[in-house]
Formats: sequence, C-alpha cells, structure tokens
Amino acid sequence: MSTQTAVRASRPNEKVDTFAADVIAGLTARPKYLSPKYFYDLAGSALFERITGLTEYYPTRSELGILGKRAAAIASLFPPRCALVEFGAGASTKARIVLRTAASVEAYVPIDISGDFLEQEAARLRRDLPHLAVYPVVADFTALQEPPAEIADTPRAGFFPGSTIGNFEPEEAAAFLRRAGRILGSGAVLIVGVDLIKAPGILHLAYNDAEGVTAKFNLNLLARINRELGANFDLDAFEHRAFYNAERSRIEMHLASTRRQKVRIGDVSIEFRAGETIHTENSYKYSFDSFQALAGGAGWSPLDVWTDGLFSVHALRMAAG
Repeated sequence: MSTQTAVRASRPNEKVDTFAADVIAGLTARPKYLSPKYFYDLAGSALFERITGLTEYYPTRSELGILGKRAAAIASLFPPRCALVEFGAGASTKARIVLRTAASVEAYVPIDISGDFLEQEAARLRRDLPHLAVYPVVADFTALQEPPAEIADTPRAGFFPGSTIGNFEPEEAAAFLRRAGRILGSGAVLIVGVDLIKAPGILHLAYNDAEGVTAKFNLNLLARINRELGANFDLDAFEHRAFYNAERSRIEMHLASTRRQKVRIGDVSIEFRAGETIHTENSYKYSFDSFQALAGGAGWSPLDVWTDGLFSVHALRMAAG
C-alpha cells in the first residue's frame, strides 16, 4: 500500500510568501544572512548530490560506509511494524541502506522542503522497494509539530543523517531534538549523523572543492531568489567563502559582495558594501561527549555510536513517559 502524491503542509503561494519574507528579513538584518533550508530547490538539491561525490567532501562517503557496516545493528533497534521518519530526506540514499536491512519497517516518511525532488525520489523508492508504504511530506521539517495522519497510530523511529544537525545553532539543535521526540513518541529511537571535530585543513577542503561545485551550490541560493522572487542579483558580483571558525567549532559559509551594489527584491532595495557578506550556512562539528550532552538536554539518551574517525552515527532513545 502506498500513496502516489506527497502530502503538502502548505499551499504553494504561502510558501512563496514565506520565502520572500524570510529573504527580506535576512538581507535587511545586520549582519545579513539567509537560511540554509532554502538551498534545496531542484537545482540546489542536484548540486548537493554532486557535492556528496567529491573527493574532498568526506562526510557522505564516511557516513555511507558506517551505515553499510552497521545497518543490521541499527535495524535491530527499531520496533516491529514501524514507520521510519526521515527529517530532511533529500535523495533518501542513506535511508535505502537501512530500509533494505530493516524488515520491521513497513512505512517510510521522507520529509523535505524541496517538493519536486521529493516526488522524484519517492517514485524511485516505490519502484525499488514495492513492499514499502511511502508517505512523502513536503514541509519544513523544523516546523513540523506532529506525525502525518497516515502513521499517527504506527510505532515510529527517526532518521536524521548527513550531519544536518550541525547546520543548527546549538540551541536550535536542541529545540529540533525535542520536537522530533514529540513527533516520534515516547521511547522512540532516533539515528543521527554527526560530523566530528578534526584538522582544519580537512574541513577547509571539504567546503572549498577544486571543481567549485560548493561555490555553485552557494550561489544557486541567489539564483533561486532571482527565479522565484524576481530579484536582480548579479551572480558574478558575489563570491563563495567558506572557513573554519575554531572558536565555535564550525564551518561558516558566506556569499561576499565583490563591489558596492544595490539589489532589488520586489519593492525592496538592498544595499551591499564591497566585501559585505551574506551568512548562508554553519556546519557545527562535535565530539562524542559534546553531542551526547546536547541530546541529553533535549531528553534523549545514548544507545550506541559508530564512527570511522571522521564522522559518527549516534543512536538515541527518547525518555519514556
């Protein structure tokens, strides 16, 4: 049994209005910023898939290796006849590794903001795993408050790979983990991919690849604003910058204006100084202890952790009650 269309959490025009409001709020703030959740339109999602295959970008390769070796151990933690909820599903590549092993999973709920990409991946998954019920949800997973109706009465487990937890400020990460606990339910298991603190040189290369794919991914955010909001960003007047902030244990990504300029978004005019940046993403890195302390403060207890020395996959359980 499967559904053929994705559940949509809001109407398309509402999404455009929210996108416009968020962009204008971010670009009129000091310092300027944009939310990384808006990277993932169809073009951005495709560019990110290219990033995951780059030699310099170790996280995907590392996490895939860990999941491949530990899939049976992960699957053993899931309750019988459960639904696996993936927050920010993207291509569902990592979920497939677990789903092929976890016979106890009867339904899969990928949640992603990129509707077109989500529909494509859901169709492929139904073809490849016909026994599995697939209920895609087009939504901002950080705003979701309850499980989809299709799995409301089904035991649930959670999947949050890709070190996406590192894109949140620590207090935002804790808030997400608390919300995930409410969606998944008392005693639920959550599998989380977490990037580890390591040599700054390795981190620098991972976000400044020789082919410039990460730069294109970053700049596509401005191209998306042009496409969807009718803005007039000149992409040649901005450049990608990514660096490791050791004090805060995070990679920062920015788009820097190469000259003084004005950009229009609808009726709003945004001024840029030469060298002024738009902060587009953080990627926090954790130790085992620092991440488990963060999760513990949000009500999750550690069950297990697997690593290859570069990356880690944590199994957590929500307190019963």
